[in-house]
Amino acid sequence: MTVSASVKKLLPWLVAVAFFMEALDTTILNTAVPMIASALGVIPLSMKSVLSSYTLSLAVFIPISSWMADKFGTRKVFSTAIGLFTLGSFLCGISNSIHLLVFCRILQGCGGAMMVPVGRLTLVRTFHRSELLQAMSFVAIPALIGPLLGPLAGGIIIRYFHWRMIFFVNIPIGLTGLFLVRKYLPDYREKRVEKMDVLGLILFGSGIALFSYVLEVFGEHTLGLGEVIGLLLVSATLLLGYHLHAMQTEYPLLRLKLMRIRTLRISVQGSLITRIGIGGMPFLLPLLYQVGLGYSPLVSGLLIMPQSLAAMGLKVVVQKILLRLGYRRVLVGNTILTGTIMMLFATIHVGTPAWLILLQSCFFGFFSSLQYTCMNTLVYADVKDEDTSMASTIVSTAQQMSLSFGVATASLVTGFFIKDRFHSTTGEFIHGLHQAFCVLGALTMLSALVFRELRLDDGENISQHKEAVHGH
Repeated sequence: MTVSASVKKLLPWLVAVAFFMEALDTTILNTAVPMIASALGVIPLSMKSVLSSYTLSLAVFIPISSWMADKFGTRKVFSTAIGLFTLGSFLCGISNSIHLLVFCRILQGCGGAMMVPVGRLTLVRTFHRSELLQAMSFVAIPALIGPLLGPLAGGIIIRYFHWRMIFFVNIPIGLTGLFLVRKYLPDYREKRVEKMDVLGLILFGSGIALFSYVLEVFGEHTLGLGEVIGLLLVSATLLLGYHLHAMQTEYPLLRLKLMRIRTLRISVQGSLITRIGIGGMPFLLPLLYQVGLGYSPLVSGLLIMPQSLAAMGLKVVVQKILLRLGYRRVLVGNTILTGTIMMLFATIHVGTPAWLILLQSCFFGFFSSLQYTCMNTLVYADVKDEDTSMASTIVSTAQQMSLSFGVATASLVTGFFIKDRFHSTTGEFIHGLHQAFCVLGALTMLSALVFRELRLDDGENISQHKEAVHGH
């Protein structure tokens, strides 16, 4: 399919509308967690289910996004996804209990599950590999405006309006995106599409959903140790069953045989571990600033904003960094650096000056953004054109799984170091958060062992690193 130059210029902005809406929704909600918890009559740590249910539903439904895009076309699926996400936002805004809010977040996730990966897939099919890094980085800049505005917008809404407005702000953005996508998005589809792997969807979806549920309830005394172990065994059996099914089925939900591509496998495995670590930070930081340090939601949002500003600054220089160092050096070194910065958040206490918190947020935003950009682009280095759709699906699914598990892990670790999470003192709560920062930082650093398997010339067709070395 031939795409005009004007559409190629406009396309990154169209995809960025979806990315912006999802990013804005996540970061606004993080800032408002303590206030919403109070309004719904639950403790702040219990709000993890509201955050993780969304990312978990993304992980469950993302695998069918590739099939739907191939079957019905990228334009129809992308516009339907934005519409569903917008509807889910409205329903979240009128929810009056945490259980109803979780259900509506799952509905929101169904839209997001098709929105982001299909948008990324459209970019991959439109731009040549040599243009892909620039296109992805360009899309990330408008998308980063969401995290930039989210914490501040969340603080302003909580301060001057009602927390329900946090969900309603998605509606005008969604309607605008819906109009632009229907008019300008290229419509890619396959002439021949195999039947959907329904059995694979059941095995995979139920397996990771059950595992996430165990992480949610573990440590809350709602289930005994024997019951938890039993559920973990059932979850492992379902996921093992899916693995066997996928390796024997010609057209599985997730084509795990693609994991034999070395750069794809290392990217996915390293990203899974990294994102479990980093993924818990947006949940923990507002709790530290508001519940621990006593800052208002507005000030909390301002303290988080520098992360996005620094991340946007990174996008300007990421290509030069990769050109000079290559993927292996960047991913190994940056993973250790990012984990160390995360651990330093454990030094923040009531007497810590605000300028030091802001400086630390800048460093965290810069290096975590570098990590994400490198992991997201290396995936496609050795993937054939006909496999980009499935590769995009595998990557997106792994990302959302790890983010969901990251929030659950962060809450679990924090609660583990608090004697009584329902009646803890401020000092005990801060101590639990500090321990969680250390654990998540160590987990992030652990992924450096995975990235060490990369070769120095891996991803050179994207980073152009080899040509730079020869040129000098």
